[in-house]
Amino acid sequence: MFEDEIRMEERSSNIIPLLMALGLAAAIIGGIAYFILESKRTLTQEQATQIVTDILKTQGPAKVHFHAGGRVEPSMDEKPFDPQYRLLEKLGVVKLGKPTYKGLEVTITPEGLAELRQCGVKEEKNADGTDAFTVALANRKLLAVNKIELPRPGVAKVEYTWNWAPTKLGEDFDANSKAMATLTVWDRTILIQKYGADFYKDAEPKKVAITLSWDDKARNWKPYSEY
Repeated sequence: MFEDEIRMEERSSNIIPLLMALGLAAAIIGGIAYFILESKRTLTQEQATQIVTDILKTQGPAKVHFHAGGRVEPSMDEKPFDPQYRLLEKLGVVKLGKPTYKGLEVTITPEGLAELRQCGVKEEKNADGTDAFTVALANRKLLAVNKIELPRPGVAKVEYTWNWAPTKLGEDFDANSKAMATLTVWDRTILIQKYGADFYKDAEPKKVAITLSWDDKARNWKPYSEY
């Protein structure tokens, strides 16, 4: 019986190294298989284009915000005496009443409302009865996906170029437009700093590089910043 116990112990001591060796081999094989699968994962031009297009859409357009439909009173969020209202009046989008210490009467014109809706506008009702308008001046347009690199498994680098595509209202909010030229240098500066005006027509294309990571759960590529 003593000899049987010795033989069992010998077999047990031999099995443990064997199991460890098999486990190590399985881990190595699994690692190699994973590396091969990852190395074969690609990012096509079509996929990169869709990802970048979604990113630009998420970033949103350049826009201007204003109120109309009654007396617009000065507040921390709204400055009715700033030049965006005067520019909108010159463009025929709104009509302005006589300024008073209480605020400014602002009425949207039918033609102005139609133009805003063509540009893409978000309309909201304020508690004071006036209407809030947030209007797209220029959308981000993808020009090209210039380069795709896969520096290591599960990571991709994409270089692309985009530029502004101004709406009809955005063309008038262009810093070099005829309507802007009728304003003072100070007014144009305020419009550029606070109210979405920019050099849209003559803007230089923007070159951007982003890093993407492969999401195993979602089975797709995502911007690295999302992790």
